[in-house]
Amino acid sequence: MTGEIDMATVGLLAEHLDAATAGGTPDVVVDLRHVAFFDCSGLRALCRADDRARGRGGRLRLVTGQNAVRRLLLAARLTGRFPPLTEIPGGP
Repeated sequence: MTGEIDMATVGLLAEHLDAATAGGTPDVVVDLRHVAFFDCSGLRALCRADDRARGRGGRLRLVTGQNAVRRLLLAARLTGRFPPLTEIPGGP
């Protein structure tokens, strides 16, 4: 994802997360390194997708780098639920 995730744009994120966690045992990695702004509506979408993935025996992981998303996760005390990764797992 790139740009801003807020009330006006969270629908697209939620749509992709719903599709990614819809079946099987989802192992979803969300790359948010290029997101400049992220508000609580985005956190809500991530938490809902995480609940759905866990309910199916899967997981949802976030790649945040050092951006606004990471700062929001720290402020919301959600780094235990979403340990922020600095790069995509299993990359070169």
